[in-house]
Amino acid sequence: MKIANRLKQIEPFHVMDLLGRAKAMQKEGRDVIHLEVGEPDFHTPKEVIGAGIQALEQGKTHYTPATGLPELKQAIAEFYWQRYNEVVDPRRIIITPGASGALQLVASLVTNPGETMLLTDPGYPCNRHFLANVNADGILVPTQAQDDFHLTPDQVAKYWQENTIGALVASPSNPTGSIMSEDQLHQLHGSIQAKQGILLVDEIYHGLTYDEAKPHSAVNYGDDVFVINSFSKYFAMTGWRLGWLVAPHWAIESLDKLAQNLFLAPNTPAQYAALASFNPQVIDELESRKAMFAQRLHYLLPQLEQLGFEIPAKPAGAFYIYADISGLDHPYNNDSMKFCLELLEEQGLAITPGIDFGHKQGHHFVRFAYTCDIPMLEKAIARLRIYLQSHTDKKTVP
Repeated sequence: MKIANRLKQIEPFHVMDLLGRAKAMQKEGRDVIHLEVGEPDFHTPKEVIGAGIQALEQGKTHYTPATGLPELKQAIAEFYWQRYNEVVDPRRIIITPGASGALQLVASLVTNPGETMLLTDPGYPCNRHFLANVNADGILVPTQAQDDFHLTPDQVAKYWQENTIGALVASPSNPTGSIMSEDQLHQLHGSIQAKQGILLVDEIYHGLTYDEAKPHSAVNYGDDVFVINSFSKYFAMTGWRLGWLVAPHWAIESLDKLAQNLFLAPNTPAQYAALASFNPQVIDELESRKAMFAQRLHYLLPQLEQLGFEIPAKPAGAFYIYADISGLDHPYNNDSMKFCLELLEEQGLAITPGIDFGHKQGHHFVRFAYTCDIPMLEKAIARLRIYLQSHTDKKTVP
């Protein structure tokens, strides 16, 4: 049977093979620690669940407007004011089936076949696949450790082509957890604006920033900027599949038309549940969880460094550490997939190979997701230490 040519450009997640093996091992009775999947271990807050149940019981199961409930848009707009001191017209907010739905909308809105968009390498792999699905191309820009793997104005100048229409960046970033400063983001926007391009900013890990990192949003940078966010990470609503897009006014009508045709409407009970996410007591609970994520980061980062992993980009947000294995005395220090597979088989510890996030340096990077509590992280470090000791002189491993 015929399959569209665009499918050749869409790669599966390598980590899914690893996850499949991990689940098979668990069925065999083996104990597996999961530090590979980018999903908070915290359940959706009970008040949010209760609001979803109430919506179901009240018969709120019919279509909403294609771009979402007006009251949810208003709540998000108020959240931008409270958290960022930014005034956002609720009409600019498009509720979507997850942040993936927002990315699909923007890709469909702004790209023509054969056009290109600059993406970071490393970066979230689905971004280039959303473009491939509309017969456009993502140009992977090999970002540098000294820039915390963020796209720079110099790289925009170097990699911009005649058919390039814009760039997509993430802050905090997946897989690095690094954050663009306000100056970095403004300078990048200026360089893209000078090319008359469009800037897409992925802010789905906003809310999960630690230490001295100060959150700032690009929602009011200009009519050439789209901002993507989600209820999945900070709000712990991954399975509800709900996100949003903040778009310029000129794009609203076309996005409405696209949403009608691509999705018809976002999930109705999920939208009513999400309204409860902004209640003060829920925000307090989410902030307490953020503090727990910070504690995990502060535990895991020095432990990995003591074991010989290099962390070239300082993680200050999300829940990831992107670690360089090339300096380890290990036979697979330049093959992240083999490293991860063997670690899983020998020690029951699942982490993500860097090849899922890009082509340039992924073979000697791995990603750790600190999405479990500190006692479990302590077990993970113990297993990792044993694994490394089994492949090198024990005196070289603390």
